[in-house]
Amino acid sequence: MALHRDIFWIGRQWAVTGAGIQAVDQRLRGVLDIDIARLWDDALIQGRRAKAGVNVEDFDQAVTLARGRYPQMPVAEPPIAQLNALGVIETSPATIPVVPAMQLRAEGRLARFLPQWRVRR
Repeated sequence: MALHRDIFWIGRQWAVTGAGIQAVDQRLRGVLDIDIARLWDDALIQGRRAKAGVNVEDFDQAVTLARGRYPQMPVAEPPIAQLNALGVIETSPATIPVVPAMQLRAEGRLARFLPQWRVRR
């Protein structure tokens, strides 16, 4: 994937762009790129940092600049939790329906002998 048109910082191996952090080497085709939404995922950052051939100083500087440019978004509460906090609805563990687990009944049978189904338009 080509570098995003908005380039805010470019280092030896990494660039901070409008898409997040991108590898300058275009032969990688965006495999190591990190989107803005995943900039604060520490497991992903450490995984990319541990890859062979990564310039650690350049990568750390790119992460620092990108996190400064794109602050972490607050995690939104689920709508039910918000309504419950406002007192609009009351939920209890007993009122939440339990969905039974899907059971497959094809174990031990050959696929060619199972009935076929089609979606009709």
